Formats: sequence, C-alpha cells, structure tokens
Amino acid sequence: MHIRTTAPLALAAATALAGSLLVTAPASAATHRGGLHLGKIQYDSPGKDTRTNTSLNAEWVDIHNNSKSKLQLKGYKLKDNTGYTYTFPSYTIGAGKTVKVHTGKGRNASGHVYWNRGSYVWNNTGDKARLIKPNGKLQDSCSWTKSGTGTKNCH
Repeated sequence: MHIRTTAPLALAAATALAGSLLVTAPASAATHRGGLHLGKIQYDSPGKDTRTNTSLNAEWVDIHNNSKSKLQLKGYKLKDNTGYTYTFPSYTIGAGKTVKVHTGKGRNASGHVYWNRGSYVWNNTGDKARLIKPNGKLQDSCSWTKSGTGTKNCH
C-alpha cells in the first residue's frame, strides 16, 4: 500500500518540477533577447597556429547589441580564464549590430576592433570568455571544454 501512495506523489513532484522548468526556461533565454551579449567565438584559428597576424586575427569574439538603441562600450572588458583582458576604447555599437574583437593587430573600424596581441588568447581545449561592464559586474559569459570545430555559438 505504501508503494502505491509514493508513486503518485513522486509523479506529482516530477510533474511540478518539469512544469517549473518549462516556466523558467523561456525567462532565462529572454535575458539575451535584449541587451549586449557574447554571440560567437572563434577560439581556434583555422589551420596551423603559426602566430602570424593573419592567424591571430582569425581568433575572435563577436559581441552583439540586441537592444533597440546604440550602446557606448568604453570601459567594457573582455577577459579569459588566464586574466588576459581587452578593454574597449570609445566605441559605439549600433542597435542590432555586432562588433568582432580580433586577437591580433589591426586598425579599429566599424564592426571590428583589435586586441593588438602577438599571441593567442583563447585556449582550444577549454576556456571562458567574460564580458564585464565598466562597473565590474559580469554582463555575459561563454565557455567551452574541448576543441571541436574551433567555434562556439554562445547564445
């Protein structure tokens, strides 16, 4: 008799839990519908890692502004697990636009900024990219654990 009453209670609890997960999943997904977030990361430069500027610039992070207005990124930081940090200079990203942060050297232009490093930032075997607001609070993060295609879609 005890088994019969436990099974319906367990089923009811599981159903309630599943229902709450369904309710919370869209809310957490909605956090990236509006605002600034990490989009896609090319953490493994295609081909051999030769440390040429071309190879370094083939390692990048997309930051997307999914809001309805332009945003000033001055003071925002992009960091990895090691602590390598790119700090945005004065840069305005338009509504619905993306800026690509390249690891290597180059001249900042619309949609592209350069970290101006002579070595790679993102580890192919696992790392975590963090987008940090000027006030030090975490805006977004994206991590990977192993090399697959060398590209990670964050959201």
